[in-house]
Amino acid sequence: MPTPTGPQIVRSLRSPVGLGKAVCVLLGSVAVADLLSIGAGVNARQGFSDGMADGFLTYDEAAWDRADMLYQGSGSLQVLTFLATAVVFLVWFRRVRRNAEVFDAYAHPMRPGWAIGGWFVPLGNLWLPHRVASGIWTASSPGGSNRLPAPRGLLHAWWVTLLCSELFSRYTGRLSSDAEEPDEVLHAFDLGMAADALDIAAAVLAILFVRRLTAMQGERAARGPADPLAAPLSAGRAH
Repeated sequence: MPTPTGPQIVRSLRSPVGLGKAVCVLLGSVAVADLLSIGAGVNARQGFSDGMADGFLTYDEAAWDRADMLYQGSGSLQVLTFLATAVVFLVWFRRVRRNAEVFDAYAHPMRPGWAIGGWFVPLGNLWLPHRVASGIWTASSPGGSNRLPAPRGLLHAWWVTLLCSELFSRYTGRLSSDAEEPDEVLHAFDLGMAADALDIAAAVLAILFVRRLTAMQGERAARGPADPLAAPLSAGRAH
């Protein structure tokens, strides 16, 4: 499929700027929820550890109930912020993939539908979204297909951190559900807080990735032969 040019590009492209900003805000809320979860985890772990010190003889059950409620509540907040972020991120990801098809239809190893579908394939979601993102990155590079694509360090760092965070969170969840002995419970608290910290790192890198790719598409449009898209994309207006 030939890459559109001139007026055809104007009709085909849609600005990712507004969606990109929304994704970044939601990713920030994910990081805040993780920070709250770490704080709640520290509080719950300390209460449990204090109880272990004297064999739970002077255990304050009311204080523990409050700590546990905060810990569970922070977990619920994490789930809500994650779901909201995932939905808006997928909409943004689909839009930048469609724009990238306009920039260079030959830069993509996978069809546009995989921008969403790839995330829901068991096991395949460990690499399929990265393949899609790699094609988007290549097509959106400001130099276009006639030059080397922009450095991919940020792309790879985001994906590796995201995978590590997801896999570690799953491992921590299974370990927490199986924890029965006091030492195992304390270890589960420690791993949970480590998983939250890793998730914060993934959220920060995701923000940088979204901002960079959104900016790249604006720059790529601005380098067109007649510059027809520089103003629409940089201003955040959809066409």
